[in-house]
Amino acid sequence: MEDQLRTAFADALGTTPDQITDATTYSEFPNWDSVAHMALIAAIEESFDIMIDAEDVIDMSSFAKAKQIVAKYL
Repeated sequence: MEDQLRTAFADALGTTPDQITDATTYSEFPNWDSVAHMALIAAIEESFDIMIDAEDVIDMSSFAKAKQIVAKYL
């Protein structure tokens, strides 16, 4: 699950999977703005065939948090 999520992050944020770590956060990753955030949510939903609630969309502020959020939908 983690590698699949890392790939979705990398694709949506225009980087490589090795650049995505638990320390990757919305405020500190230059490509992760509000538009990229919505692209990221769409990529995660498509990759895992899930629908993420609005509250979780707002709460997803790091790769570590994304792992927790996605895990509850699987």
